[in-house]
Amino acid sequence: MFARLFLIFTSVSLLEIFVLVKVGGFLGAWPTILLVILTAMVGSILVRSQGVQLINELQQRLSVGEMPGVQLIEGIMLLITGVLLVTPGFVTDITGLLLLQPTLRKKIAHFFLTNTKFQSNVFMSGQQGFSQKGGPFGGHANDGDIIEGEFERKDDKRINNGD
Repeated sequence: MFARLFLIFTSVSLLEIFVLVKVGGFLGAWPTILLVILTAMVGSILVRSQGVQLINELQQRLSVGEMPGVQLIEGIMLLITGVLLVTPGFVTDITGLLLLQPTLRKKIAHFFLTNTKFQSNVFMSGQQGFSQKGGPFGGHANDGDIIEGEFERKDDKRINNGD
């Protein structure tokens, strides 16, 4: 995993340097710097406005009792877009501007939701890391097995008995 991330970050950085040198050679140093700053400013403004729209959609979904899965994924993508647009360089700016397109963002979010398996019992139970099947005893919380039992609190008896 570390090797992949290292390869991705190194490749993107080298590609950014290459493109900046080529554009700088064509336009000159100052116009290239101003263009990078301009794309970061415009991108930040667009991310902010689309973020406000996304929050409104999220609130509408929640008010009618629907799960806003697509909107949550789009929100994460907007955060990534903001980082891409503020990062100096043209490759990250183009990628960020592509992710600003609402239709493309919705398609990616739908693709992610349909191709990702979520296990709500891991997140809800707080029992991460016990086994791969979820829970400390190896069973799923939603596989239909019910364990019944009784319990009593020892500290309640001491309080009631005057101990």
